[in-house]
Amino acid sequence: MTLAEDNGPERGGDDLLAAEYVLGVLPADERQLASRRIDAESGFARLVEGWEVHLSPLAAAYPEIEPPASVKPAIDHRLFASGAATPAESRGGLWSSLAFWRGLAAAAVAALAIYIAVPILNPPAVQPQTRLVASLAAAGSDVKYLAIYDAAHHDVSLSHVSGERAAGKDFELWMIEGKNAPVSMGVIPAGTTARLAISPAVQEKLAMGAVLAVSLEPTGGSPTGQPTGPVVAAGDLKSI
Repeated sequence: MTLAEDNGPERGGDDLLAAEYVLGVLPADERQLASRRIDAESGFARLVEGWEVHLSPLAAAYPEIEPPASVKPAIDHRLFASGAATPAESRGGLWSSLAFWRGLAAAAVAALAIYIAVPILNPPAVQPQTRLVASLAAAGSDVKYLAIYDAAHHDVSLSHVSGERAAGKDFELWMIEGKNAPVSMGVIPAGTTARLAISPAVQEKLAMGAVLAVSLEPTGGSPTGQPTGPVVAAGDLKSI
């Protein structure tokens, strides 16, 4: 369930809805509704702008990459410099050469055959999603987090939306997979943002989707390896 479906105070209201809009995890119809609210409601527009600024550091690990200048000439050479031009080709160029177009057509047919055959003979392995997001909240609790799992960097980024830990207590993040016992992903550091490194064993399970939960524990985390305090926020990981 998204914020647009249940927009009451228990779920975080407009603030969390704005965060989900910025992350791009709302269904199409709900995103259109939120977009119209941005145009019509200055207060909601400011919330969206605030979350854009708040979440923008998460993109810092993904710089733009320009392809090397040699790529385009190399492609041109492989496509159009397969042999010496005949006198007719020299006068009219490759674009007017019948032999060139026949050869290109034959190459295209061969490429299409390979394109069709390779997946059949050697089907590719299913690749897990590289980035997943979860809105963590619970009825009756004011603790809310946004979590982004990044498979490429093997970590979970957490943005603290609301709710404070009590004195002498810590929030601890857990992964819940089906009916298996919760697996601790670490104590959540205090602050508006946090990043937790993920072990290889947990990475594989997270990449296929799981439930994340936050429990209230003694300072330093659960002493038993399992949640000992109440679960104050939870949510499913979904692809961005």
